[in-house]
Amino acid sequence: VQLQASGGGSVQPGGSLRLACAASGASGFSLDYQIISWFRQSPGKEREGVACLSGSDGVMTYADSVKGRFTISSDNAKNTVYLHMNNLNIEDTAVYYCATDRGTCGESWWWMPRFDYWGQGTQVTVSS
Repeated sequence: VQLQASGGGSVQPGGSLRLACAASGASGFSLDYQIISWFRQSPGKEREGVACLSGSDGVMTYADSVKGRFTISSDNAKNTVYLHMNNLNIEDTAVYYCATDRGTCGESWWWMPRFDYWGQGTQVTVSS
């Protein structure tokens, strides 16, 4: 499975971006049976979970730091998951990664060892 993360860029505080994570490469792969989690890593900090979407039941889970500002969605026909980021602030500056696993987000959607497949990361910079 290959994951391609895209959509990063530079914005001012209060701005918006939409990231995309496109999955491909595995015969029979379908978001209907997978989860996609978004993570981010800022310089000098550990990678942290941001949001998760269960393709099977549509359940969405968010880190407290992004609730109300970020929305995760999917186009299962395109095997693509989006992270809509609104009201961005400087603390959101990071490299954003997507990762996939089978099943549902559950309680371990943020636990990195769970994920075997990762995208390459896309840089988001928020600055004035």
